[in-house]
Amino acid sequence: MRPAGEVSQALLQAAAALATEERAPTQRELAMKAQVGFTATRLTIKNLVRAGHLVRVRARAVAYCNKPVAEYAPPRLAQRGSGSPAELGRVLAGWGAAA
Repeated sequence: MRPAGEVSQALLQAAAALATEERAPTQRELAMKAQVGFTATRLTIKNLVRAGHLVRVRARAVAYCNKPVAEYAPPRLAQRGSGSPAELGRVLAGWGAAA
């Protein structure tokens, strides 16, 4: 596997710096934080998601776009408390097994 390029490293560092459990950065926010062009950001994020280095967490409404835009986070932040129905099922199954 090839080592990550400069753009990928900058975007991953920006994602780690900006992502919280309540809110993750959009492509535009990542580009601005990493100081990378928007086209390079869009293409690199597509590749990082495909490789599993970034995860699309949710969509958020923003003022600059009519449709909700995707938020991206490193997988380790996205796995904590995702709030998915599958996660709820695992919690409830574990709770019933413990009783």
